[in-house]
Amino acid sequence: MNKAFAISKFVRISPRKARLAAGLIRGLSVPQASSQLLFSSLKGGRLLKKTLDSAVANAETQLDARREDLFVNEVRIDQGPVFKRAKPKNRGGRHPILKRTSHFTVVVSTDKE
Repeated sequence: MNKAFAISKFVRISPRKARLAAGLIRGLSVPQASSQLLFSSLKGGRLLKKTLDSAVANAETQLDARREDLFVNEVRIDQGPVFKRAKPKNRGGRHPILKRTSHFTVVVSTDKE
């Protein structure tokens, strides 16, 4: 079983929103997954496509595999660090603003699981 992977860290999108795009491509072949993300209107789709293309490039160079023969084996969206900001509110108070980040992991392999 030949696997290749790519990781994108500290991506500025909340994990919950990115997981919507990840659900679109689980278990698909790479050409289908790529077109699914290309025509998706989600911001996570655009960001996840970069990671998918990187994983495919790793598979082509390291495993000597063709793009048409690869399948998306695993897509994992993990939570990254949270940037904490504050917005002023009435009577001297403050309201926390949490800017969430994500870590993307895409694993492609030559066999479908």
